[in-house]
Amino acid sequence: MCGIVGYVGVKDATPVLINALKKLEYRGYDSAGIAVLNDEEIIVRKAKGALKFLEEKIASETIKGSLGIGHTRWATHGEPNEINAHPHTNVSGTIAVVHNGIIENYTKLKAWLQSQGVIFKSQTDTEVVAHLINYYYEETGDILKAVLNSMKKLEGSFALGVLCRDFPDRIVAARKDSPLIVGTTPNENFIASDVPAVLEYTREIYFLEQKEIAVLYQDHVDLFNEDGARIIKNPVHVDWDMSAAEKSGYPHFMIKEIEEQPKAFEDTLKPHLVMENNTAVDIVFDELDFNEDWKNAGRIIITACGTAYHAGVVGKYAFEKYARVPVVVDVASEFQYRDPVFMKDDVFVVISQSGETADTLSALRLAKKAGVKVIAITNCVGSSISREADSVIYTLAGPEIAVASTKAYTTQLMCLYLLALKLGKERGTLPLEEYHSLLAQMRLIPEKARQIVSKQEEIQKFASTQFNKSKIFYIGRLFDSASSLESALKLKEVSYMHCEAFAAGELKHGPIALVDSDTLVIAIATQKPMYEKLASNILEVKARNASTMVITQAQNGEFDQCADTVINLPETDDGLASMLSVIPAQLFAYYCSVFKGLDPDKPRNLAKSVTVE
Repeated sequence: MCGIVGYVGVKDATPVLINALKKLEYRGYDSAGIAVLNDEEIIVRKAKGALKFLEEKIASETIKGSLGIGHTRWATHGEPNEINAHPHTNVSGTIAVVHNGIIENYTKLKAWLQSQGVIFKSQTDTEVVAHLINYYYEETGDILKAVLNSMKKLEGSFALGVLCRDFPDRIVAARKDSPLIVGTTPNENFIASDVPAVLEYTREIYFLEQKEIAVLYQDHVDLFNEDGARIIKNPVHVDWDMSAAEKSGYPHFMIKEIEEQPKAFEDTLKPHLVMENNTAVDIVFDELDFNEDWKNAGRIIITACGTAYHAGVVGKYAFEKYARVPVVVDVASEFQYRDPVFMKDDVFVVISQSGETADTLSALRLAKKAGVKVIAITNCVGSSISREADSVIYTLAGPEIAVASTKAYTTQLMCLYLLALKLGKERGTLPLEEYHSLLAQMRLIPEKARQIVSKQEEIQKFASTQFNKSKIFYIGRLFDSASSLESALKLKEVSYMHCEAFAAGELKHGPIALVDSDTLVIAIATQKPMYEKLASNILEVKARNASTMVITQAQNGEFDQCADTVINLPETDDGLASMLSVIPAQLFAYYCSVFKGLDPDKPRNLAKSVTVE
């Protein structure tokens, strides 16, 4: 999500910046801009849309200067337009900033800066950074000190590239929770969000660590910690080709995106939590008006396709459990043709990673025509669905390049859970004590996801013995039954193994006739009251010589005696466990694909966004 580049050297900066930004287009963006420092001023040029529009805009002018920064933006705060595009400057235009990440306390900082007489031009959180750095620069007269002081005031995640007219020989860069690298040579130096941007120029890379600052000159780079103390370390030599570099060294985008889920959870969760003394006390949706129509909804209708539909099925359990409101979940391709019945107190929720899914868009328009309020959950700012819905909730998963969705799915779940909990609180169906307890558990989901992806060897080993099975079943009960749908789809998508999912109680109503020694049954068991029943189901298939694996948060060995392999999840509230239980299933699908010699990023016959019916 978003891309930063920066250059200081002996060449004209503009073509270097544009070329470097092209290497980051894979990250996804909706606007682009550059800032170049010449002898007298910082020249800023920005454009909405693809990078080519920025190139067209500057084609007729000569922008001199051998020092500059550039950015491709994925909109989070403020719509994608030229004003909100980066770089952003202070009021006088003497300081320019590019930024990746989210400044969580930007509202508070903006109000304070406005009280100091600062006039804002954009809707972004990034502009706060430019004005804050200017405030401290006026105090100290030192751009490095100004950045260091500003970092202490900023809450959230950021990677920064900063120019100052009064220091025409340097770029200041800093990072916290958002990646930033420095590429170095004897005569020119670079900053970038990712290695591909600089591979054409250098393979000597500093990977900036948490709260580290770099000051780049033409002939050297100085590194500092957050206290301003100098750091000495050696650059890393990288031998990646361009494809590997875009994957940050991962063999495939799918495994990279699976491992990005902890960060994606954090990015999606943080903007919606109201914090007091480091405790989550409420959920906020600036995108929604929790008015009487929403609080008193008689029914929620969720419609989507594929993976997003499976997120909706989990959402049904969440809304009914916490908000006690009936939910209908429909496949969008069926919904638009079956002459659906709408009621005046319906709330209609559509889910689409791309925001361009044709069937889902048609269902949205049908609901709008019926006068029903539509809420969209999507990952793409400016998409058709985001423009046409009454309200939009963005998942902030970042660009997802592998065709098989992973982090987009789990962040969709995060949004649905947040909505369900908030609605339960507003309707009075979720006691306040339980509400606060669940918020505390939600905050731990990113770290628990991190624990799962850091211990994937057992899943990899199990996949190495099972990838040739001819029949695979996923089973579960309650929330786990819903999670089984997505788990089975992942396996089908990337390994081409025939896999079905169904509620575990249905096993004896037909499917058990298929079970034999060439069958693998994977049970998802996170609902504690259902452990005994799931154990019985596993024993039934074991008696018919099936191989078995259990994905569970059981802590007392409930499945150790009945399953071949047990994958233990970090424990969380039963109702929230679907955000974690799918991750081992994603990993299992990935490793089965790899062991079969397939490309998990590009499954045959599939497209990332289905824009035709």
